[in-house]
Amino acid sequence: MTSWLWIPVTVWAAAAQTVRNAAQRHLTAELGTLGATLVRFLYGVPFAALWLFAVGQFADAALPAPHARFMLWTLLGAVCQIGATALLLRTMQERNFALGVAYSKSEVMQVAVFGLAFLGDPVTPATAAAVATGTAGVFLLSPGWRTAWTSRTAALGLGCGALFALSTVGYRGAALSLAGTGFLMAAASTLMVAQLLQTLLLGGWLLARDPAVVGRVMRAWRVSLFAGLMGAAASAGWLTAFAIEPVAHVRTLGLIELVFSYAVSHRFFKERLTPMEAAGMTLLAMGVAIITLAR
Repeated sequence: MTSWLWIPVTVWAAAAQTVRNAAQRHLTAELGTLGATLVRFLYGVPFAALWLFAVGQFADAALPAPHARFMLWTLLGAVCQIGATALLLRTMQERNFALGVAYSKSEVMQVAVFGLAFLGDPVTPATAAAVATGTAGVFLLSPGWRTAWTSRTAALGLGCGALFALSTVGYRGAALSLAGTGFLMAAASTLMVAQLLQTLLLGGWLLARDPAVVGRVMRAWRVSLFAGLMGAAASAGWLTAFAIEPVAHVRTLGLIELVFSYAVSHRFFKERLTPMEAAGMTLLAMGVAIITLAR
């Protein structure tokens, strides 16, 4: 049964993530970028707690004891994810929903670059092909060829992908630091601690700098709770799929999120892609697929 179960679980995770992004984008006009970012973490806490409880009950696993290394890795992942989420929402505002998601998918390619720079991982021909294809896609997605690397949209989108890549490194390091703990429990514990840290850090900063935003976040609880639910559901889906199937297969199938995001962009936000932008999204997706399959 588990030989095929990862397929619907991955599709579910991609769909839930698309819905969460759409809900957050909808809230941006009312709450601002940071307010909409807080929604993902604050309202995701109770659902992350439920998932942690469910894993403990059904997997019969005990909660791991946190330590300094685990907390440092989780802090890195949590802080980078806050920044990445904020930049994703800003990128969506700059252009449109589908292109914002497409830019965020540069995360996988940037992980390869970080691996070369900080870990000495070799750049294989497949990696080089992915970077070249993704670069071409970024050029096509940009307002103009000559401003592809200097436009505000490109800077926001690539920065978003970079922070998501660093966040992934942090979360993986945190889970691996819990030696002797099963994958599902390690992942669920990492998510729970991360969401608490993110709520405290971003919520505390907003309370000190602009408490009115926090008040608006609390008043918009109906849509916000839905966004939190979808965020937690997406994370649970990704991690469950990773526990069943190699991550390369899961991440490749997860590119279906680009299709979902275009459908949402077209149906609910009445946004249109130009032929050049559609070609750019295709090239960027190809680049992500190549680097994912090569890892």
